[in-house]
Amino acid sequence: MELQKAVRQVFLQLTDSLNQLQPDQYIYSCRNLSGNTIGQHVRHIIEMFQCLDAGYLKGEVDYEKRKRDKQIETNKDFATDILKEISRQISRENKTLYLLTYYNELQDEPEKIVTNYFREIAYNLEHTIHHMALIRVGLRELGDLPVDDSYGVALSTLKYRKQCAQ
Repeated sequence: MELQKAVRQVFLQLTDSLNQLQPDQYIYSCRNLSGNTIGQHVRHIIEMFQCLDAGYLKGEVDYEKRKRDKQIETNKDFATDILKEISRQISRENKTLYLLTYYNELQDEPEKIVTNYFREIAYNLEHTIHHMALIRVGLRELGDLPVDDSYGVALSTLKYRKQCAQ
């Protein structure tokens, strides 16, 4: 399916950029990212997909249950291995899921919103691209490491740019 293929392509872009980094750059506190690291953004991307994977089996996705695994945000090789694993596992069939949401800190129980696996992959793909745009800012701060022009740019924006250029 094209959706899963798009995730794999974006993960390849992300992995390629991470492979350019030295370990100290991956954990560097970027001024332009409000002190956050590239590793923290990568961890966030990965853990959203991990929550979706865990939720697939349960039928309920709860993105607030992220582990916030320090190893992912401090070890780029570990993170790239997980990105490869997610890419291999993303080919599940579509099915109905419930998204657990918390919009009030006084809520005892989450609200459940009906969604589906493909919709959540699409959400996570767009979320990944958004974080890659932030990672691109961090890469520039580290010395403007080379990345593709499409890195961290939504497909709709790329199509619009191409249309404007004609």
